[in-house]
Amino acid sequence: MRESQEKEKSSSEIIQSFGEPDKNVQITQETEHEIATFEDYLHYAALQRQAEEQNGKSDSATEARQNWFHKLSDHKGKNVNVDVQSVGIVPLTPEQEEEATAARALRLANWASIFYLITTDILGPFNAPYAISQVGWGPGVTLYFAMGVMATYSNLILWRLFIRLDSLKYPIKSYADIVERIFGKPARHMVNILQSIQLMINVATVCLSNGQGLSQITKGRLCFSVCILIWAILGMMVGQIRTLKNYGWLANSAVWLNLLIIFTSMGFVAHSTPNYTAAKSSLGVDFGPVKTQVITDLPLYQKINGIMNMVYAYGGSMIFPEMMAEMRRPMDFWKGMILAQLFICCIYFMYGSYIYAFQGQFTLPLAYQGVSKYSWQTVGNSIALVSFLLAAGLYGNIGIKVVYNNIVRGMFRGPQLMSSRGRVVWTLLVVFYWSIAFVVGSAIPQVQTITGLIAAVAIMQFTYTFPFILRCGYDVITDAMIEDHKHIAGGGTAARIDSWNNWSRWRRGIWGGRWYFKLFNLCIFLGGMSLSCLGMWGAGETIKATFAISGSATSFGCAAPV
Repeated sequence: MRESQEKEKSSSEIIQSFGEPDKNVQITQETEHEIATFEDYLHYAALQRQAEEQNGKSDSATEARQNWFHKLSDHKGKNVNVDVQSVGIVPLTPEQEEEATAARALRLANWASIFYLITTDILGPFNAPYAISQVGWGPGVTLYFAMGVMATYSNLILWRLFIRLDSLKYPIKSYADIVERIFGKPARHMVNILQSIQLMINVATVCLSNGQGLSQITKGRLCFSVCILIWAILGMMVGQIRTLKNYGWLANSAVWLNLLIIFTSMGFVAHSTPNYTAAKSSLGVDFGPVKTQVITDLPLYQKINGIMNMVYAYGGSMIFPEMMAEMRRPMDFWKGMILAQLFICCIYFMYGSYIYAFQGQFTLPLAYQGVSKYSWQTVGNSIALVSFLLAAGLYGNIGIKVVYNNIVRGMFRGPQLMSSRGRVVWTLLVVFYWSIAFVVGSAIPQVQTITGLIAAVAIMQFTYTFPFILRCGYDVITDAMIEDHKHIAGGGTAARIDSWNNWSRWRRGIWGGRWYFKLFNLCIFLGGMSLSCLGMWGAGETIKATFAISGSATSFGCAAPV
């Protein structure tokens, strides 16, 4: 927080230093296709935030209600007379105007909707007891708290970068857009691939989880792969929703359903023995007395996989830019995000500790399936089937938008998402996406292994590595601009006194400002990358060991892991 107050400029200061855009500029064929500079992104983002602030005012009391946190990003432009309508009047090409109109149509969500959307990430609480059971009380509680703090910090970084770089003229639609503006197109392609993989496996994990629930309800009479297929088909139906605003009320209901599962299953485990049969087939744990440990004596790879399951709990960062892109006022994102993080963290601590205390080493990856009474299993599974499907719909919605924006729109110049032709393309993509999710879920039919794997491969990057190196890169670029001449929108290159080919610019960027803050973020990035590599090893060893367990589920087989 403090660093934002000390270092970053307000919108009015950015506008003053860069200059007002020339509203009389004639759009030519050359300027229509010119490549925007980093200065352009900052300039139009400043105008965009100011317009949102002034359009959001209802009376003079609004300014008096500004609290200390909001003032860290004061975008009111008190010292500069800027026409707030200029965000739509500044020179937009016909194609950009079409994109801006489409962006306005999508920007409908508020911070309360964001709270519900984030808390719809429901798999985290239910695998929290399993994660603690793999490492023990001490590391489990400590790491959940530490990871929650670091995830909140990284999310605030993403929020700051979004509001500094997003505008209707140059909108940020995804995580990859932020990456491209700081590190270029090659980095963008890498992030798009990783994000697509993570979202796809998230959807596959939900199909797998619901398949396990349905298998328990039918007492294994239905082939396990068919159980997964049923939820893939239902997901194709839910996936027809195109905007996040329309997911708001669904996400709201999912939050309350998840809380109902949590509290009912806590009551069940207090009056039921563990599900020994499921623990044997899923985890290879033999029958015996329940025991808990401060630090477990399990093999290292199992502990690492448990930590990766903790990482999975904070894996929503990858879709936060997409959420902000559909907000009416992105400046309010922090409200929904922080409330959601506090809410989720409290639930993880309470639920994870409670279930582990009662079930110890027999704790299942989906804790509510760990009760021995069939009727109580069915209650948890029945509610979870609905809430999990809503979560999968959210992941699928974002994942398909990544494909739509980068391939359909970016590569093939396809129709706008909200058009009638866009509806046809969207429907076909939904069917294809959920079909792939079914294949992935059936190929690795173990929740604890697939979540650990995707946490190591992708979630670690989006939450615990990329934000810190992005902030470091942003600081290097903006510190290098300190001695540049006044920027004129649309002509940023000419405003620079030197280029990145000169060491002088790198020297200002690296050593200008607070170099120690850049070093701090760089060290966190390197630490996150190291843990990610360790997690991939642990996930691989766990998958190998799980498939070796006698009676475990096999790829595309009918035997269930519960």
